[in-house]
Amino acid sequence: RKLSLNGKGIIKINGKPLTASVLKAIAGGLINIHGQHDNQALLNPDTHSGYIDALAENQKEKAEYYKEFKNVNKIRKELEALECDEDEKQRKTELLKYQIKELTEADIKIGEIAELKEKLTIAENYEKTVKALSNANNCFYGGDDTDGAVEMLKNAEKQLSTLNGEIEKSNTKLRDAISVLEDVAAETARTLEHYEFSDFNPDEINQRLDLLYRLMLKYGNSEEQMLEYLADAESQLDNITFSDKRAAELSDELENSKQRLVKLGAALTATRKKTAEKFEKSVTEILCYLNMPSVTFKVDIKSGRYTKNGCDTMEFMISANKGETVKPLHKIASGGELSRTMLAIKSVLLDKDPVGTMIFDEIDTGISGYAADKVGIQLCRVAKGRQVICVTHLAQIAARAKAHLLIEKSTQNARTFTKVYPLSGDERIHEIARIMSGSEITENLYNSAKELIDRSQKNDNL
Repeated sequence: RKLSLNGKGIIKINGKPLTASVLKAIAGGLINIHGQHDNQALLNPDTHSGYIDALAENQKEKAEYYKEFKNVNKIRKELEALECDEDEKQRKTELLKYQIKELTEADIKIGEIAELKEKLTIAENYEKTVKALSNANNCFYGGDDTDGAVEMLKNAEKQLSTLNGEIEKSNTKLRDAISVLEDVAAETARTLEHYEFSDFNPDEINQRLDLLYRLMLKYGNSEEQMLEYLADAESQLDNITFSDKRAAELSDELENSKQRLVKLGAALTATRKKTAEKFEKSVTEILCYLNMPSVTFKVDIKSGRYTKNGCDTMEFMISANKGETVKPLHKIASGGELSRTMLAIKSVLLDKDPVGTMIFDEIDTGISGYAADKVGIQLCRVAKGRQVICVTHLAQIAARAKAHLLIEKSTQNARTFTKVYPLSGDERIHEIARIMSGSEITENLYNSAKELIDRSQKNDNL
């Protein structure tokens, strides 16, 4: 992602331009950022079950429990719906009966509208065709009071046949025309006589379509939806009519579902308790290594109300000093203890975390000296299987990095800018020396920083 001073930027992944929202969605599966907000999550007991479930591989138990949990709520809601007052039952019963009667009497059939439209087209075309044939036949043969074209042309031919000369040629053409006209008239008469009668009544068809269209405005956009509405209305009416019987059935179903939920909840809790024991041991071992030799770390699992996540609550408990009882993590952990506890937990979760890059910000809060050295070693261990980026102000941690980036802030034209520089070998030594003592870098301090880097890199490569 490239940002410019005018506020515009370019985002590309594998050479293809993308939006910031897509970048955010993809980056969530590539990078984990662990900083002060993670500390806040670590102090919130509501998040602790997530750490245990990440290790428990209990997806099957969680899925079965959640399915039954939803079933319990579904049955409970159906029971509550049956427990409406008598006035409401009466009102709803009358409405459902009216709707059922209206839809039943309509005798709706799937595909009927399309069939009616086809019949209407046939009926309308029949009337149009018969009318045209009848009118043509009248023109050819005339009516009671008028002569048709055939008769009139024959009369004309008779008149012209009494004449001689050139007019005789015209009369011959007229006789030919009369012959053609008689053929056409005869064909028209036969067609009209034998034209198949349509028994489709356009008025009746339109009335039926009007009824169906009016019902569609109330009950659905198709025959299928109207029939579904009818089936649902009949089901609702049955539920109201037999509500007492149905309530008893649902009560039995609810009790059985609750019993199954209890068993599934116990099975889910068992996976968490088994995993919690291993989790406690692993976190404790890492905390001891991180210079907390007297630490006691426990996962307190208690039975609680049934929620979508299970029927128990979990809270991390810790005692940092020998002889003290374990207490909730948020009550006793100092900044340094909290940072090391977070690192230990993240270290235990590494095998279950597919993310390839981890960013640790403020991991050195509240620690120094020997503890800082151990934190640096643990970060190197974590980095064996993935990329680790750590923002730190402690030389013991920074010296163990394979590469260094210097972050600086500056102000220009009343605006603040952040710049990041990659450091070379000498620059790395200089910056380690600077965070060891401040801005004045003596030769001895420089040599001490170089020795710290060399020793740290050598030990990490063993």
